[in-house]
Amino acid sequence: MVATNPQASVTAEKPAAPGLLGQLIRFAVIGGCCALLDFGTYQGLRALGMSASPWVDVARAISFIIGTTTAYFLNRKFTFAGGRKTGAAQIGSFVALYTVTFFVAVSVNGLMLSLLPESTWKSTLGWVVSQATATVINFVMLKWVVFREPAPEKTPVLEKPLEEN
Repeated sequence: MVATNPQASVTAEKPAAPGLLGQLIRFAVIGGCCALLDFGTYQGLRALGMSASPWVDVARAISFIIGTTTAYFLNRKFTFAGGRKTGAAQIGSFVALYTVTFFVAVSVNGLMLSLLPESTWKSTLGWVVSQATATVINFVMLKWVVFREPAPEKTPVLEKPLEEN
């Protein structure tokens, strides 16, 4: 097939970024799957003997790292158009964000385990609260900081040439 427009084969348009609702839906689906991975890892490590302090915090840290790293790469690919570029600044922003949310998730989980009454759902509820807190922080920061889309370029207004008489 021969292109009739010589620039058509040279420049390919980037796929359009989904709107805010589309991003929220994709983020929720990816987040849900990664939350299951996180929770499964956490419960698996606890079942392997990491249910007492300080090992419960180590189990939560490991599960957080696995779940959020997976979520980062999937959201970078499918949710946020700004994530389709590469660069040291983006990686640095990711590391800074996930360092903060790592400490938030582990701390909130520990706080919930110390505040909640004893029950069979205590560790699950603590994990859910810590995960929800980290998820809200992650969406806001991923959308508006880490994967920030560049401002659209202003298209110059072409003036109509003056007609000569």
